[in-house]
Amino acid sequence: MSTVLAAAAIVPALVAWIVIRAALATAYATRAADHPNERSLHATPRPRVGGIGVLLAALPWAIWHAPGPLQVVIGCAAALALVSAADDLKSLPVALRLAAHFTAAAIAVAALASDAHWPPAAWAPAVLAIAWMTNLYNFMDGSDGLAGGMAVIGFGACAIAAAQAGVPALAIACAALASAAAGFLAWNFPPARVFLGDAGSIPLGFLAGALGLAGYRAGAWGAWFPVLVFSPFIVDASVTIVRRAARREPLWRAHRGHWYQRLVLAGWSHRRAALAAYALMLAAAASALVARPSGDFVQCGMMAVWLAAWLVLGWTIERHLRRAGQGGAASRGPGRSID
Repeated sequence: MSTVLAAAAIVPALVAWIVIRAALATAYATRAADHPNERSLHATPRPRVGGIGVLLAALPWAIWHAPGPLQVVIGCAAALALVSAADDLKSLPVALRLAAHFTAAAIAVAALASDAHWPPAAWAPAVLAIAWMTNLYNFMDGSDGLAGGMAVIGFGACAIAAAQAGVPALAIACAALASAAAGFLAWNFPPARVFLGDAGSIPLGFLAGALGLAGYRAGAWGAWFPVLVFSPFIVDASVTIVRRAARREPLWRAHRGHWYQRLVLAGWSHRRAALAAYALMLAAAASALVARPSGDFVQCGMMAVWLAAWLVLGWTIERHLRRAGQGGAASRGPGRSID
């Protein structure tokens, strides 16, 4: 199994790179190009074929070695990829997309909890959490290298934790996703030549939530572990939606109110924003891996430290943005596109 795990950490990166290169020569790359809009930080169209490369490279590895419940989860991710690919070509109604997200989340929870006899009160929060991860990953896919880096680091940390906990199928699935994301990142690191598209960001967000639940059910980690690992995305997206709700702004409308978007609009380059985010991602992932085998006291302490760190960091970012003239204005108007 160690040989398979090593291969899963290497081969999908090469396959993803090759698939993306081939996809760039297809008509789909032109038809599914990301044209600048109210949410964009780029000024010229970019092909949204990265997600196709990531999923074609990673999902076969994951599903081949997965037991039944994980196969259901991976199948749901593939179904979401098809729906989201259609959305990349021609924007689908919000209600239809959300219905697909919640349906996939409910099926994943049913598969993973089928032998746990969970009460309905436990199912509902799990479904909501997975659906939220599905959407927030898409919200955070708006700057070169950001979502790809989170996938490499986040799923990489989950692969290490699952391997240490003796859950090889989950480790292989996570390693394949991290590896395929690295192949995509070769095309997406600033300056990006390719974007994930909804066909990539939606399934990756779904898998971050669903595989997080799978690891919890398998005893590989506590419920806190994936939350801390993916906290750079969870915190930014959650804070942003709370701020927008408090201002009574339409939550479904495209915007540029995330911290990473406002920092770029304030003058940060995409490369600087990506590298700063990677530092946070690595710190969060490393902290989670260190705390995972420890007792409740250490784990609770680690989460408390990170909660304080996020409060301080959020206050620091807001102060910097106010000084740079981005103290909330970016979320209320279209602003400008920056490559």
